Amino acid sequence: MMRRLFTITAMAALATGGFAHAQSAPATYPTKPVRMVIPFPPGGGTDILARLISNELAKQDKWTVIADNKPGAGGTIGIGEVVKAQPTGYDVVMGQKDNLVIGPWLYRSLTWNPTKDLTAVAHVAYTPVIIATSANSKFKSLADVVAAAKANPGSVTYGSPGNGTSIHLAGDLFEKAAGIKLSHVPYKGSNPAMMDALAGNVDLLVSSVPSAMGQIQSGKLRPLAVTSAKRSSSLPEVPTIAESGYKGFDVSTWYGVLAPAGTPANVVTTLNTHINKLLATPEVKAAINAQGAEPLAMSPADFSKLINTEYTQWKGIVEASGVKIE
Repeated sequence: MMRRLFTITAMAALATGGFAHAQSAPATYPTKPVRMVIPFPPGGGTDILARLISNELAKQDKWTVIADNKPGAGGTIGIGEVVKAQPTGYDVVMGQKDNLVIGPWLYRSLTWNPTKDLTAVAHVAYTPVIIATSANSKFKSLADVVAAAKANPGSVTYGSPGNGTSIHLAGDLFEKAAGIKLSHVPYKGSNPAMMDALAGNVDLLVSSVPSAMGQIQSGKLRPLAVTSAKRSSSLPEVPTIAESGYKGFDVSTWYGVLAPAGTPANVVTTLNTHINKLLATPEVKAAINAQGAEPLAMSPADFSKLINTEYTQWKGIVEASGVKIE
């Protein structure tokens, strides 16, 4: 990532979070570094996309954007940090479906509501979930997994980025659709789950495509199926779960940038305009596609509508899963 020298004053402001309180946006934005909070560990899909956007804003627009990983509690800790930040546009977060519309139904101790305490800035990309296994695994297809699980319920294990993530719940929904019982092993992010899948410590990896793409391309992971209604344009040879015999199965996740509620409208517009401009460039499109995701620009209003709609929809899915995290 591009690095720049900052004045001692600017560095101190970043270290302490001491950005000036502002009731309205400055005439020019940004005038100092913007912090992009990433609510998952390095190496996962959220981290990859957040760093891509941060780096391209620095490269193409000459902004200084600092990527800051704040993992934990299914991504809700990082989101909560930005909720509490001053609404000046200098603290934003790369959120995603998991921590915005699922996490709030799982973590009852959360004090924030994504529809009230955050401002939707820019939708970035969406991706199916992928079910994969080590290249050395005995499982050659999704049918092999189902057969093994039916022969010995609970014997097949799968790793996910954490309890209650959309990726975990995609696995849960697949179990219900196939009428099987798998054993879920939650991790603190996609990367540690993938490392254990590669090592054979869990039979399957259920992951976002961006998180798994590098290991799939290297031949170390064998993709078995994607969870979206249609095949991924990045992995066109990989069948969907629906094609594999479970008609109507469709689960995908999405990523986007958000700011604290009350962030001035002209700052939101500036951020949205610059990010959408990046998403339209061949370089960024190719980089996102290379990770197995699909770039998709939206207005702040359309992104807000997506969050509100799915926040309501996923309440029932979470309740039906039986997952409870206090």
